[in-house]
Amino acid sequence: MTARIGVVTFPGSLDDRDTQRAIRLAGAEPVALWHKDKNLHQVDAVVLPGGFSYGDYLRAGAISRFSPVMETVIEQAKAGLPVLGICNGFQILTEAHLLPGGMLGNDHLHFICRDQKLRVENADTAWTADYEAGQEIHIPLKNMDGRYVADEHTLDKLEAEGRVVFRYLDVNPNGSLRDIAGITNEAGNVVGLMPHPEHAVEPLVGSGRTDGLPFFTSILKKLVNA
Repeated sequence: MTARIGVVTFPGSLDDRDTQRAIRLAGAEPVALWHKDKNLHQVDAVVLPGGFSYGDYLRAGAISRFSPVMETVIEQAKAGLPVLGICNGFQILTEAHLLPGGMLGNDHLHFICRDQKLRVENADTAWTADYEAGQEIHIPLKNMDGRYVADEHTLDKLEAEGRVVFRYLDVNPNGSLRDIAGITNEAGNVVGLMPHPEHAVEPLVGSGRTDGLPFFTSILKKLVNA
């Protein structure tokens, strides 16, 4: 049976179609989910894609957090449903308190778009099992509000529990504390990151790398072996 992975479209989502394609390339079935629909249509996992939901008019991800679909996503994520938040999706996950901390504007106050070098810190989550801890990868990055922040106690806890999933290497592109590019919840089923793995799944597109494809093959293997 083919695994079904839902991709939520919010007003202002930009990368939902790219994410659906990445899921299809990994061998799963992408399922389009609308932000006003509480029904997740029996998907096995959910991706909150990148973009500028509601134009980031209040605060990045703050309005989408209250979309009807998020009520169900929050409930099921707490029960173990794998959820991946990419860029704006990461912002939504922090606003929904599925992940700790928050996202602020880049410290240089400019939108940034570049290929970013990362180190995989945690390869034990539902979305990173096809990587190896310590592996260095390149993933496209594009954001305006990508600076991850949290209080020192939260940061220390994330570090101690191995919940920092990715860290920026060579250049910290947005001022994220401790060079954090992605984190996970305690259970490892919810992951948020700022770079865009869906833009690095085909050698002929973008950076010419496929370093992002293991996100989607990781979750597929977990679902198939569950």
